[in-house]
Amino acid sequence: MQEQILNLKNQAMNQILSAKDATELEQIRIDYLGRSGKLTELMKKIKEVTEGDRKQIGLIINEVKTAVEQLISTQKNSFKESARTWFDPTIPGIKPKVGHLHPMTTGIEEISQIFSRIGFERARYPEVEWDYYAFEGLNMPKGHPARDEWETFFVEAPENSEFGKIVLTPHTSSGQVREMLRVKVPPIRMINIAKCYRRQSDISHVQMFHQFEGLVIDEGISIVNLKGTLDYFAKSFFGENRVTRLRPYHFQFTEPSFEIDISCGMCGGAGCKLCKAGWLELGGAGMVHPNVLKAGHIDSKKYSGFAFGWGVERVLMMRDGVNIPDVRMLYSTDLRFLTQF
Repeated sequence: MQEQILNLKNQAMNQILSAKDATELEQIRIDYLGRSGKLTELMKKIKEVTEGDRKQIGLIINEVKTAVEQLISTQKNSFKESARTWFDPTIPGIKPKVGHLHPMTTGIEEISQIFSRIGFERARYPEVEWDYYAFEGLNMPKGHPARDEWETFFVEAPENSEFGKIVLTPHTSSGQVREMLRVKVPPIRMINIAKCYRRQSDISHVQMFHQFEGLVIDEGISIVNLKGTLDYFAKSFFGENRVTRLRPYHFQFTEPSFEIDISCGMCGGAGCKLCKAGWLELGGAGMVHPNVLKAGHIDSKKYSGFAFGWGVERVLMMRDGVNIPDVRMLYSTDLRFLTQF
């Protein structure tokens, strides 16, 4: 048996020294020292050896086992040292893909900062709103087309005797009366940015969109203040090369009222699929109607004000260098599109 043990030792040593990696070394350890390994099996046969030789054979097997374990350990360490030799810490690592804020998020933040520089305070009002604040308080009588179920999302819930039905707010204008009731005594300089909901869907409209609402109420406020504010925003957000225009219009909650247009950034005003005639509608604006001031418990003989409401998606589409031919792309989760920003 002693000769058999020494032969196994020589075989094991040769295999260990010729091993190419730690995985191969582990397999050799299992082959010789594992539960069914060759040396382990020999140790089980010690009881078959004559009593006089049994002690000597046991010592030899233990020495061989220790020698094999030590050599395996040494070889494993040599592989580690070799791997460290090839590692160059000066080589740049592989940079992970890092995301960024969605263009809607950055657009909302930029709009907030622009208006904060001229004294506007950010406000936020409910997206699930009472009919009163969305329509009645904004001088929209019952039967107005905007209050039709084909225009507005109504929530199936009990109707309130004072505030009417529950709707998904169709515009941030619903925050106007709430802001007046909150502040009570002007001046008011509010910018309300929130989600709105309407039954609409095409290349420039989506059913859920973001809108920012401006409201200013104080003594002596006129159209001059409105125009100056809108010009300031246009120059700050779009740049000096874009042209704006005020177009007379009608809104129930402002009088007089205007549509604010800006020259198309995609075609430079020549006319394209997006703008049709060179102009894009930014949104509505006008002087706050006396009935709306009354709903907000503001004295319309002492105070006046202006308001405007524009879509965040829409102003993003109109910026120079931004290629958004279809507003629905902003919500497509297509990384080929979103990584442009």
